[in-house]
Amino acid sequence: MTIITQPPVVPHFVQAETTKENLDWADLDAVDLSKAKTHEGRKGLVKQVHDAMKNDGFLFVTNHSVTPQQMSRMFDLSNYAVDNVSDEEKQNYVGNMRENGTYRGYKPRKFWHIAGGVRDQIEQYNMNFREIKDGTHPEPLRPFLSEIDAFSDQIHSDIINTILRLIAMSLELDEDYFIQMHDRSANAETFLRFVKYFPHPEEEENKSGGVWLKGHTDFMTLTLLFSQPVASLQIMTKDGQWKWVKHVENGVLVNIGEAIEFLTGGYYKPTIHRVRQPPLDQQNKTRVGLLYFCSAHDDVVLRPIAESPVVQKGGDSESRLLDDKFPTAGEYGKARVMAYGGTQALKQDVQKGIDEEVVAGVLLRHYN
Repeated sequence: MTIITQPPVVPHFVQAETTKENLDWADLDAVDLSKAKTHEGRKGLVKQVHDAMKNDGFLFVTNHSVTPQQMSRMFDLSNYAVDNVSDEEKQNYVGNMRENGTYRGYKPRKFWHIAGGVRDQIEQYNMNFREIKDGTHPEPLRPFLSEIDAFSDQIHSDIINTILRLIAMSLELDEDYFIQMHDRSANAETFLRFVKYFPHPEEEENKSGGVWLKGHTDFMTLTLLFSQPVASLQIMTKDGQWKWVKHVENGVLVNIGEAIEFLTGGYYKPTIHRVRQPPLDQQNKTRVGLLYFCSAHDDVVLRPIAESPVVQKGGDSESRLLDDKFPTAGEYGKARVMAYGGTQALKQDVQKGIDEEVVAGVLLRHYN
């Protein structure tokens, strides 16, 4: 007799209600991906994506292929990866970011330094997109690896590739210019992240000014943040104001990273963003996150694209590169992961709340 083992039941994570507080919301554009199924349809979206990325560095996508049921299920699994794996087993899968320079496995709480001796209260599990189904993962997650891998493949094909095509078209390149250098055929720092945020003690909130993750830009090409109701993400506008990001039901927030800045010679620039304590009516609610970070293959050199007339005409002469050597995506990503959130001495501007450091020959700023 063959015994069929059923996978365990994953508890449903109940999302909080949206905040009722009158926050200063960012006015972000929303791109309807149902219009991007054909080349002609994509041509009609190019200006919208160009303007959103040029002005805000962020946009929402709607009417993508991920159903509300799928998104809810992935939030369930994100919470499950934190709550249903024992602390003992998690220790076997803690990623050694300081030495390996890659996001794989668990990042425990209190790993990153924020400010004034306060460390983060964020727990996450990272799964490289080439190793979800075939990699080594905690036993409670193993029954769901095929499902998670299929979801990763779906969002890469449907959302990442569509945005990459639209960005390429905005640069007057062949629409598939970026596709192969971001696919699964070679190593890259591309990964799915399950994450859960825990509140800080009041004393720590006061010391850090309520900041849970200080202002930064992502080093990758694109980031997908699956929208959820607990308000906590803020972006910095061009005039230096922090604006809250509003929840969009079944929406996916997309932002460009530093790799796009380097590849476009500064024509597109990533926007500084941070995570902070939620508004008062949500401070007793649990914030669970689901993200997907996409990087170019490790051997891609992050130099301005010579084939793009837009880059050649419109690049920014004020480069953050401090020498003439362009790093590869792998070199730069590794250096960024190893350095982020450490307690190394930084050049500080206390009045402006800015820390500066140089990583892989690039000047970086972190905003407290």
